[in-house]
Amino acid sequence: MNSFILTRNSSPLLLSQPHVGLDIPETIERRLTPEAKFRPDTDWHIDRLYADMAEKLNATVLTARYSRYVVDLNRDPTGTSLYPGQSVTELCPTSLFDDTPMYLENQTPDEAEIEERRETYWQPYHDALAVEIARLKKLHGYVLLYDCHSIRSLIPRFFEGRLPTLNLGTGNGTAADPGLANQLEEVASASPYSHALNGRFKGGYITRHYGNPGENIHAVQMELAQDDYMEETPPFAYLEDRAAKLQPTLKLILNTLLDWGHTTYGPEKGSRS
Repeated sequence: MNSFILTRNSSPLLLSQPHVGLDIPETIERRLTPEAKFRPDTDWHIDRLYADMAEKLNATVLTARYSRYVVDLNRDPTGTSLYPGQSVTELCPTSLFDDTPMYLENQTPDEAEIEERRETYWQPYHDALAVEIARLKKLHGYVLLYDCHSIRSLIPRFFEGRLPTLNLGTGNGTAADPGLANQLEEVASASPYSHALNGRFKGGYITRHYGNPGENIHAVQMELAQDDYMEETPPFAYLEDRAAKLQPTLKLILNTLLDWGHTTYGPEKGSRS
């Protein structure tokens, strides 16, 4: 079974969803703590939240099947920290976001297992992402990569206080044109929700590695505070009423991406509504 689900479409918009997966091989799951088996650090329901707008905007969507506890698709495969000096989780995480152990005693993966997971789960996702970027670049001359994330609104390990609802990251301006980032921030600022641009979340490996404005590839990460569309405690229920209030803002952000591309590069060959 593939480590991802790919829905291929023809607009310049590509949605990456690397942390929504829930599958964990039994050989790994049996070594996890009871708390970790709840998968609390998942980007819960991100695929559901974006599904309708992605379809209507004719976006290509790449969605992970496997949990970030197997391997983190948004981490540098060399182990280089994306946030030097700050607390982070690894390529193959060993702790939960609350800083408690993920594995039972003496059950953490060794270097050989980490490499095997990288080859089996991490590499296929990134191979597919690279193929889709190349396909859309050939089709349109440019690509708009939107990396979809969410996280609990309160995690003292990573940030103080409540996280803003809309956290846009462009690698401090290296992954997307500053003019595009400014337009997206204007949309977020005009919305009913709190926001930040290149705040605590500046974009992970996917945004920073693939975003290349000089090559007409513009990458943006959106990290959402989860309590604006779901319950943050088990069973992590999707809240239709909150999600329905948030979705128009997200759709406007995606439309702004597409409108900016249309204005900057000319009419795209893909269609949207």
